[in-house]
Amino acid sequence: MTKSDMLSRRLGAAGPEVSALGLGCMGMSDFYAGRDEAEARATLEAALERGVTFFDTADMYGMGANEELIGPFVRAHRAQVVVATKFGIVRDPKNVAVRGFDGSAGYVKRACEASLKRLGIDRIDLYYLHRKDPRVPVEETVGAMANLVREGKVRWLGLSEVGPRTLRAACAVHPITALQSEYSLWSRDPEDGVLEACRANGVGFVAYAPLGRGFLTGAIQKPEDLAADDYRRFTPRFQGENFTRNLELVKEVRELAAQKGCTPAQLALAWVLAQGSDVVPIPGTTRRRHLEENLGAPAVKLSAEELAALEAVAPKGVASGERYPTQMMNSIPD
Repeated sequence: MTKSDMLSRRLGAAGPEVSALGLGCMGMSDFYAGRDEAEARATLEAALERGVTFFDTADMYGMGANEELIGPFVRAHRAQVVVATKFGIVRDPKNVAVRGFDGSAGYVKRACEASLKRLGIDRIDLYYLHRKDPRVPVEETVGAMANLVREGKVRWLGLSEVGPRTLRAACAVHPITALQSEYSLWSRDPEDGVLEACRANGVGFVAYAPLGRGFLTGAIQKPEDLAADDYRRFTPRFQGENFTRNLELVKEVRELAAQKGCTPAQLALAWVLAQGSDVVPIPGTTRRRHLEENLGAPAVKLSAEELAALEAVAPKGVASGERYPTQMMNSIPD
């Protein structure tokens, strides 16, 4: 794929035009094993060269390290890229596995200032509330975020992992440009009202983990394929009988991909892209070779028959196990 081949999509009714595929940068600094900062920087440059303009990070990825990693790249290509970052999940520096939430007005301002400093820019393009603080009404948090827009420190606002009711309440305070949630062949929760609410309110949808955290690529065949410190080992879908059952789904996706003449990853991404022109997947990758494979997805056009075949092997609820451990699942508001 060349730069001119990349398709574009608009986020929300009045948001930015971005590449149809974005790049999730989390794994470059956190959660996955085998991190290589030099290769990560090369991957960022290669993505832009191929037409990717939408880059996603968060202040909690590597305790700020991910923002610092991509900062020089963003600054070097400021006019060409749309950078999204997030706030609201708070990790304990002494024990990063311990997480809390902070959506208070004071924290919104402090978090934004810290992200601007780490990124080395004067305005964040898209600023997400990473998770709603259960102690703080979303109206209060979004009101504080709206102040950042008025101050010129943020251009567009977003929410992550919220349901229709919370989204509507937020939109009543300030326009929301994008809602980011997990969405893939094995994570179809957004179809239970979230996508409908986004469309009714002029909100774009950003799909993270569109490859099932790598599982749908077929590269993970046994738990031992994941490093001992890989966080996926501690999530329900990658454990015990769930892992075994989910391999059956991957096998069927692989067979359909072979019939189509593409890779399982390309087929899985093509399915997400086919769910609407307002849906922008942001597959995460830390290697140029995986980036090249992913960028072949927009060229994979699925017929009605092929979409029906995927629906047959991956209906809603097909995955065995929850997306996150119980505590994290309970933190997602309706």
